[in-house]
Amino acid sequence: MMKSQIEYIRSKTDFVPEIAVVLGSGLGELADKTDIKAIIDYSEIEGLAVSTAPTHKGRFVFAEIEGKKVVFMQGRVHLYEGYSPKQIANPIRLMRLLGADKLILTNAAGGINKNFSPGDFMLLSDHISCFVDSPLIGENDDSLGTRFPDMSGAYDKEMQKIAKRAAFENNIKLQSGVYAQLKGPQFETPAEIKMLSLMGADAVGMSTVVETIAANHCGFRVCALSLITNFACGICDKQLSGEEIVETANRVSGQFEKLIKEIIKAI
Repeated sequence: MMKSQIEYIRSKTDFVPEIAVVLGSGLGELADKTDIKAIIDYSEIEGLAVSTAPTHKGRFVFAEIEGKKVVFMQGRVHLYEGYSPKQIANPIRLMRLLGADKLILTNAAGGINKNFSPGDFMLLSDHISCFVDSPLIGENDDSLGTRFPDMSGAYDKEMQKIAKRAAFENNIKLQSGVYAQLKGPQFETPAEIKMLSLMGADAVGMSTVVETIAANHCGFRVCALSLITNFACGICDKQLSGEEIVETANRVSGQFEKLIKEIIKAI
């Protein structure tokens, strides 16, 4: 299936990306502010899962930005949409096969660490994957990667240094921490957040970990950033809503876009 998907993309564009970027909830507008060379909707590609989440446009944008050739996923797909981990991994693998070897993942997340505040950015230093199924379950595709990939350095140390330096030089506050992915779509209960805190999680969301596993498997160097859009359930006495996530993302989108652009420039 991936072979025919690559052939379809190549029939539309011969653009060879250096970097792949996944734009999460409320963060997709960056792709529209680039020198766009081609756009392909996920729905055009046979067998590719289609985004149904709010604010996720669901398309690949091939563009030049900061002197680099980048393929953006303007929106992703999630487990809570009814998709399998393999379907979530599919576009990550396609971008690798198209030529990109560095991947920047972004997401909106709930803050568990009480030193975080809504509007903060968090660089992922590690993740907790035990609540979601691996995209590698089943027969291994040896052409993509090894049967048992090492996850001790899931988030590339050199790319983390680049991100920290870009934040410092542009006076952007950047936290660092561990991210946990749960399935959703419901927000977590206070008891679940307490459990995650005891496990060492600093933030929680409904994406990214499955993509990181697939990306490491197929040879990407990965950097991932969370926008802390809200306090996780039970951290403060406030009900959670999807609207709050979008509102926070809109409020700090300019700063977040600046950070991503500076990381791309420095890679």
